[in-house]
Amino acid sequence: MPWKTLYKVMNKSLDWTSVFLMGLLVMDVTWQVISRYILKSPCAWTEEVASFLMIWVGMLGAAAALRKKAHLGIDFFVEKFPRKTREAIRVIVNFLILFFSLGILTIGGFQFVRNTFATGQVSPALGIEMGYIYLAVPISGIFMSIYCLQQTYEHYSELFGDQ
Repeated sequence: MPWKTLYKVMNKSLDWTSVFLMGLLVMDVTWQVISRYILKSPCAWTEEVASFLMIWVGMLGAAAALRKKAHLGIDFFVEKFPRKTREAIRVIVNFLILFFSLGILTIGGFQFVRNTFATGQVSPALGIEMGYIYLAVPISGIFMSIYCLQQTYEHYSELFGDQ
């Protein structure tokens, strides 16, 4: 199926982008330490780059964690319920996550990015338009929405599949 192929490509793209950005973050912070403490001439831009990379790594990492069901959750009480009740609770929780990721992160995030580009806000050290930095929010919202829909389908199938 083409959807499964697209889903795999999307997952690999998210994973490798996260790995790449994390590698850049490590190199940036390493250079920051070397320039500050060894060369005694700190770079003005390294702290800003580290902050921007942390935003992207954090948001994309949150989407990857949602896909892997690795987010912090308290399911002690949920596991005490019968299987059908557990799946129903998971469907409800996924709808709440979908509301947040689609409504707030994706739609609200794109509005925020649009407004930021409209105001022309730029970063102080690098001069990068801040809209590019804030794009991490709606992009991660798109990933989270897709993963949430996929997991909701799984839980819904588990709930009603073996009638």
